[in-house]
Amino acid sequence: QVQLVESGGGLVQAGDSLRLSCAASGRTSSVNVMGWFRQAPGKDREFVAAIIWSDDKTYYADSVKGRFTITRDNAKNTVYLQMNSLKSEDTAVYYCAAGLVFGSVMIAAPLNYAYWGQGTQVTVSS
Repeated sequence: QVQLVESGGGLVQAGDSLRLSCAASGRTSSVNVMGWFRQAPGKDREFVAAIIWSDDKTYYADSVKGRFTITRDNAKNTVYLQMNSLKSEDTAVYYCAAGLVFGSVMIAAPLNYAYWGQGTQVTVSS
């Protein structure tokens, strides 16, 4: 089992920045990818970004490319999502996820992640 705990959400204004953190514990050796997804009210959960533990390869949704950056700290088993130039449409509950996933298409699909955090609310006011 892998446990994930997110932090860093909050209420910000459009154009502001926010950094989310996701601390992983447990059998982290059983996963190779950590990602961020988000879900707005009435919408499906959607892919935001992901990072491969072994080589730091990153993946981003088109909607956040150039504004969001995913990074990791191996020593702390923590993944970060730096969110800049936030827009009102970024408002959602953000979830950290971990799994054993291969391929760019598979990485963007929530069903391929076995472990999920509890979620953290990000609200961007315009």
